[in-house]
Formats: sequence, C-alpha cells, structure tokens
Amino acid sequence: MNIVCLDLEGVLVPEIWIAFAEETGIKELRRTTRDEPDYNKLMRYRMDILDANNFKLSDVQSTIAKVKPLEGAYEFLSELRRLSQVVILSDTFNQFASPLMKQLDYPTILCNELVIDENDRIVDIKMRQEDGKRKAIDAFKSLNYKTFAAGDSYNDLSMIRRADNGCLFRAPAKILETESDLKLCTTYDEFLETIKASFNE
Repeated sequence: MNIVCLDLEGVLVPEIWIAFAEETGIKELRRTTRDEPDYNKLMRYRMDILDANNFKLSDVQSTIAKVKPLEGAYEFLSELRRLSQVVILSDTFNQFASPLMKQLDYPTILCNELVIDENDRIVDIKMRQEDGKRKAIDAFKSLNYKTFAAGDSYNDLSMIRRADNGCLFRAPAKILETESDLKLCTTYDEFLETIKASFNE
C-alpha cells in the first residue's frame, strides 16, 4: 500500500506570500520557507509586517482568491490520485488553503490554523504539531504504508528524509547545495515517473 505526501506551495500552487508581496509591493514578504528554516520565526516576521501595514486576514485572502495552481499541477495531481493515496502536508493554514483545494478537486490536506481577532487581524498561529510533516510520515509508516514525500523547501526535508522514498521538486540552489544526495525533479512528467518507480522498489 502506497501513500504519497506532497508539499503544497511551490509544488502544486505558487507561493502565497510571494503573491501577496507582489500585490502589495512589500518585498520583505517574499521571504519563504525556501529562505528561512525556522517556520515559527518566519511567521512572526510576517505577522509583524502585516501589523505594521495594517493588513488583515481578508487582505491576504483576496490575493489568494486570484492564485491559480501551477501549470500542469491539476493534471499531475489527478493522475497521481488514480495511482495512489495522496495527502498534502503543508505548513500553511486552513484559512489560506481552502480556496486552493477547490481548484485541485479537494485533495486531503493536513495543515494548521490561524488565530484571528475580532478585527480580522492575524494575531497568532496554531501549529497542528511541531515538525508535523515528519510525524505524519511516521504515522503513515506505522499503518504499514510505503511512503513517498516531496517538497521544495527547508521545512520539507525532514519528511523527505524520513519517508521510504522521496525527492525535491523545483527546489532552489541553496537547498540543492546542501542536499545534493536527494533526487531533484523539475517537470511534472519526471515527478510522476519518479513516484511510479518508487512503488516498484
């Protein structure tokens, strides 16, 4: 029994915060998990910028409403779901992910929650658990699934390394330099063939 665990942003959809940075002109919000390994530190940094500029949850959501899946992602995911169980493991938040899941035909996603105050401000985050992606892989393995994991950022590395098989997908040069032993896929066709091959190992 196989299960494939995928990151969301950078793998199936564009980076939400980069889209918001482009829409608002705040270049500091282009910083993502490709740049910062500490996710809690990254989110505090983002929330401070939102507060300083008086941006609310609804402002971010209005940008997300315009985001479309990466070219070829829908077809890739549809084909993959015909071959295997698929779960998206993301450090994003339900308030961000919901409209994106609709565009991907509602795959299963495990992610986190934002804490929103009465003025629609993002005041905190509720992580499902620390290092949740790796722990999800552990849980699936305990259920006797053969696991494959893929992502593009620092926060994906622990799940990729813990899975039975895995790869990077369109990861940046700085990650490739330090994780040179991991296979890199750059197209969805290559990605799909790599996953299929792992099922036969």
